[in-house]
Amino acid sequence: MGLLRGTLIDETAGTRLDAKIHVLSSSGSFVHPAAALLKRGPGTPFFFSDGEFEVSAPRGRTDILVEQGTEYEPARRVVDVPEKGTIEIEIRLRRWCRPAEHGWYPGNTHIHYDEHETRPDDRLAVDCSVEGYHVTVVSVLDRRQLPYASNKYPIGMFNEFTTAHHALDIGEENRHYGEGSPWGMGYGHVMFLRLRNLVQPVSRGHILASQFDPDYPPLCFCCDEARDQGGVVIWCHNGRGMEAPVAAALGKLDAFNLFDPFWGDPEYDLWYAMLNCGFRLPASTGTDWFVCSNNRVYVQTRGAFSYQDWLEGMKAGRTFITNGPVLDLTLDGQGLGQTVERPGGGQVEVEVSFTSHYPVERVELVADGGVVHRWEWPEGRRQGHERQAVRCDRDGWLAARLWGHSRDSFGHSLWAHTSPIWVRCGTPPLSRPAAAALFRRSIDESIAWVNHRGRFSNDRQRQEVIELFRRGREVFTALG
Repeated sequence: MGLLRGTLIDETAGTRLDAKIHVLSSSGSFVHPAAALLKRGPGTPFFFSDGEFEVSAPRGRTDILVEQGTEYEPARRVVDVPEKGTIEIEIRLRRWCRPAEHGWYPGNTHIHYDEHETRPDDRLAVDCSVEGYHVTVVSVLDRRQLPYASNKYPIGMFNEFTTAHHALDIGEENRHYGEGSPWGMGYGHVMFLRLRNLVQPVSRGHILASQFDPDYPPLCFCCDEARDQGGVVIWCHNGRGMEAPVAAALGKLDAFNLFDPFWGDPEYDLWYAMLNCGFRLPASTGTDWFVCSNNRVYVQTRGAFSYQDWLEGMKAGRTFITNGPVLDLTLDGQGLGQTVERPGGGQVEVEVSFTSHYPVERVELVADGGVVHRWEWPEGRRQGHERQAVRCDRDGWLAARLWGHSRDSFGHSLWAHTSPIWVRCGTPPLSRPAAAALFRRSIDESIAWVNHRGRFSNDRQRQEVIELFRRGREVFTALG
C-alpha cells in the first residue's frame, strides 16, 4: 500500500480550505482515513478534511474529487500511487462565482442529525464550513422522544460556531401528523428561526407524540408564540399539510421552504396557488436530514452580512433557491420581492441572468404559475443574460426558474428558482378564483377530518381548531 497525502488550497487567496474529498482507488474502492467523518446521504461518498488529508491506497491510478460548497469548481485529479512510499499533491480550488460581492449570502434553513449520529459537534463544524453557508439553521424536533443528536443543542444562537461571516441558529421544527388527513402530514410542519425559547409542544398527535396525545394545539397557535419572541416562521415541505393555506391566509408565515430535502421532481404547485391568492411568501429551502443535497437559499442583504439583515432580506422576498446555479430577475429594473406599479396594465421589461458551473439547458419565466416564455440551449450554457417584454394587464407575479441535465455529486439534477416580483395593475388576476376555490375545498376536507377523525381532549379544543380553519376559509371566500 502507498500513502497519498494532500493539501487543499484556495487558488486566489493561497490559504487552506476545508472541503470534502472522494478518493477512488485503482481497484475501484472508496478509501478514506480510518477516523474521518464521512458524508451521509445519497450520491458520491466523501470524507471531510480541514485542509489536509492522508489515505492509504493500493498501487495504481487513483482518482481524487474535492468539493467545497457550490461556489468553488469541483477539483478532479488522477495520480499514480506507488506500491510503497508517499505521493504528495496540492489541489487548488477555483471559486467560479462570488455572489457575496453583490450582497447575496447562502443559507440552509432546515437541518437535523438523527439518533444514529455519534459526532454531532464535529458534523456541525463541518457543515458550517465545508458547505460554504453563511447561515446554518439546525432545528430540534420530537418524534416519540427519539434521542436525535441535534436535540442536544440549546435553542438560540450557537456562539461557538457563529462568527462575523456565519450565523448558526438552533431553531425548532414544530409538527403534526394525522392519519388520513388531506394532503398528508396532518396539520403540517413549520420551522421557527431566531427563537429565544422552545415553543411547546414541539410535536402533537398520537403518531408523533404518544398513543393518546391530542391533535392540539394547531400550528398557528405556536406560530403566534414564535412571533411573540421575535422569531421567524417558515412553512416547509412545499406546503404539504392541512394548515398551510390557513397559516398563509391569516398571515402567520414569513417564508416558504420548497424542495427540502429533495423530491422526484420539484413541486411548486401549492406555492404557486398561494402566490396567486396574493400571499407574499418568499422562497427558502434546506436539506432536512443531514446535508443530503446542495439545496440552499440565497438572500440579499442591504449591507455587510449579519443574521438579522439576512432574515429581513428573506422576509422582504430578496431570495432565490438553488442547488448550484446563481439566478436573478428584474422587472423594469425592480428586483426580487419588489412591486412594479403598472396602473391600468401595460408592458414590462424582464431581465433574467444566470451563471452556473454546470451547463444550463432551460430557463423559464413563470407568471401566475404558468410559463410565459422559455429560453432553451440543447448544447447547454453556463451563463446568460436574457431580455423579454411581457404584457401585464392584471395584478400578479413573475418569477424565473432554470433546469439542467447535469447531475451534481448527490445525483440530483440542476435547478434554481427565484422568489416572485409583484405587478400591480388594479385588476385582480384571473388565476385567483381557481386558487381560492382549491384552498376552500381543502379547508372543507380538513374541517371534516377535525370533526370525524381528529383526537382531542375536549370539545373546546376541537372547536378552536374548527374556528381557526373557518377563519382561514373566510379569507379565501373573500378572494372569490
